[in-house]
Amino acid sequence: MLKSIPPVFSLILIAVAAWFTFYSSQPKNITDEAIPETEFSTQRAFQHVEAMAQQPHYIGTAEHSRVRNYIVNELQKMDLLVQTQEDYTLNKHGSLVSPQNILSRIEGDGDGPALVLMSHYDSNPHSSLGASDAASGVATILEGIRAFLAQNKSHENDIIILFTDAEEVGLNGAELFVKDHPWVEDAGLVLNFEARGSGGNSFMFLETNSGNAKLVKAFQEANPEYPVTNSLVYSIYKMLPNDTDLTVLREQANIPGFNFAFIDDHFDYHTATDTPKNLDKESLAHQGSYLIPLLETFKDNDLSDFETEEELIFFNLPGGEMISYPFSWIIPMLLIAVVIFILLLVYGFSRKSLEGKAVFTGFLAFILSFSIAGLLVYLLWKFNLYIYPEYSEMEQGFTYNGYYYIAAFLFLSLTISFFTYHRYHKTDNQASLFVFPLFFWLLLCTFLGFYLKGAAYFIIPVYFGLLQFFLMIRQKRPNNLLMAFLSLPALFIFLPLLVQFPVALGLKILFASALLCVLLFTLMLPVFAYFKRKKALAVLSFLIFNILFFTAHFKSKFDEESPKPNSLVYLFDADENTAHWRSYDKIPDEWTENFFGKDPVIIPSSEKTFSSKYGSNFTWRAEAPSINLESPAILFDSLKTTEEITRYSLKIAPNRKIHRLELFADRSVDFEEFTVNGLQADDTLLGDNKFNVHTRRWHDRLLTWHVSGRDTLRIEFSLKNDEKPEFTLYESSFDLLENEELNVPKRSETMIPRPFVVNDAVIFKKTISLE
Repeated sequence: MLKSIPPVFSLILIAVAAWFTFYSSQPKNITDEAIPETEFSTQRAFQHVEAMAQQPHYIGTAEHSRVRNYIVNELQKMDLLVQTQEDYTLNKHGSLVSPQNILSRIEGDGDGPALVLMSHYDSNPHSSLGASDAASGVATILEGIRAFLAQNKSHENDIIILFTDAEEVGLNGAELFVKDHPWVEDAGLVLNFEARGSGGNSFMFLETNSGNAKLVKAFQEANPEYPVTNSLVYSIYKMLPNDTDLTVLREQANIPGFNFAFIDDHFDYHTATDTPKNLDKESLAHQGSYLIPLLETFKDNDLSDFETEEELIFFNLPGGEMISYPFSWIIPMLLIAVVIFILLLVYGFSRKSLEGKAVFTGFLAFILSFSIAGLLVYLLWKFNLYIYPEYSEMEQGFTYNGYYYIAAFLFLSLTISFFTYHRYHKTDNQASLFVFPLFFWLLLCTFLGFYLKGAAYFIIPVYFGLLQFFLMIRQKRPNNLLMAFLSLPALFIFLPLLVQFPVALGLKILFASALLCVLLFTLMLPVFAYFKRKKALAVLSFLIFNILFFTAHFKSKFDEESPKPNSLVYLFDADENTAHWRSYDKIPDEWTENFFGKDPVIIPSSEKTFSSKYGSNFTWRAEAPSINLESPAILFDSLKTTEEITRYSLKIAPNRKIHRLELFADRSVDFEEFTVNGLQADDTLLGDNKFNVHTRRWHDRLLTWHVSGRDTLRIEFSLKNDEKPEFTLYESSFDLLENEELNVPKRSETMIPRPFVVNDAVIFKKTISLE
């Protein structure tokens, strides 16, 4: 009877499983204010977000102070004693700032290490409202602590609440806490709440200097309802430079912890569209679903020793299941799979269920599907960038219609796979078609087992594939519905990755999702190989691809819901006594055309510019009117001279309200010593070598001072007597649109300031020479 079930039911099962994979990954119930005071309310947390994210609140703004006062008041409403911590910090990248951290402590009954709940309250300069990044994190902790205190439960461990400042300009608040606050000695474990977009699943990342086994087991013990995590992302995260405040605590104080961050809707990251309206409340609820059970577990657990040599593979499945096992299992599991595969080959050829010619046909189908899908998607995206040059204005590399492109190219990959296997499948020997895909997966798992161990759990769907292979050898036509059930582990594990990769790393790697889609398809060959209408499925997939692709086309234009990022700065060069407009844009619009015209003057990309996340340089230049800008007071002194070295003092006092000061010097100039406001920058490890932003330099930028008052910048440095460098000074104030002399019109509702660069700024430039 089972054999008579039509194949369409297998497709329905796979479609439902795909939907469930995404649907079950986060809370759907947005709890309101009417729930008991002892429970986490998403709506109450969201009200905190609305209160904080009314305006950009970066260092040096009045809104920054207002948000700080709001947080202090909310903590005091809970009868908590609140303190602030403020001092100058200079990080290893030369970022100088005076952060103001907010701290409170809930005493426990024991005397062991404390649990730290952490997020940051500053927004990114200059235009982001910071609703997701990271008012959502602050709100999660405020509401979580309120619910915890309402329960009036005793607990063993102290709970430290730490809202850091200056995270967005260099993690300086976290560094200040580590270097100067006595509570750092008491910290045993950190829960850090972050965001890199405005929606989607909150992903759990681990931070540890040792093995991860104890952290993973502790997380499983807490048993959050919606765990979203895997050791592949853990391994990749350790390789990438995307540090958080928790990274500082781990590196400088050996305090391990958990990061929780959502990254979907990446186009809102650090932009004026990071507003409460755009924050996904389900993502906020997901953050709360982590905090409450983890707080309940770690309030009493021993937090004294999370160090271990043992590493675990881990990953989540739909429905809240989390699987883990030791790294030591990787090689045995791989060897067992290889042995089973060889035995099945011998068994299959002995039964004449496998044929060499059909195996070769399967090899051709696999290679063609894999190579054509990857190459075609890569070229098609390049073609997209050519016909939609406006996509280059999105610094994040993820467009507003990006999800349509992800879905479209996945269906294009399915089109190629279905059509190729239809074209090459001229035999009833389906088992032979599955030989090379299994062989390739075993090769891939072997590579991962040695070079990217966090992804070694990819072997698990291969085991299910080997079971399917056995059934295919034994039976001429195994039950299709059973084969679909055995394919579900592959679907559950790999389907989320098809979306996560281009969201996290940008649409430029859509081809990688296409390749992984073909690999997933080949693991599901025990289902699809028996379909007689593979060509029809190819046509259907191609039809869906076209619908999605053309939908993306109709959503490619910028509008009020999807505003265009653009940029404009005013730069006065005091050396040349000239003023220019500058921009980072590539495509003129009706706002920038007012300053650069329809055919802007291109400037060399090699020209020195300010540090930015994606390395953007000025692109256009146009003459601008001169306005009265007060020059900073600059005082240069020679303090002490020996036969080889001279020590200098440089003081810079701004005479206008500025937000940022940059200092450049040719990187060939190597300072013997360099202190800023009495501070020295730490070394940076690049590869196997140590470098310093001042004394063993790797770029021209010496210093970025994020100004919060009218303090004087005090620099002392030593140089060999034959060194006579020039310094280039840039003073920036983010008030271009408020400057009455320049009278710059406001942007339309279809535009926002370009993120990640110095923008909407009035800049004063001057050369400082030792001569």
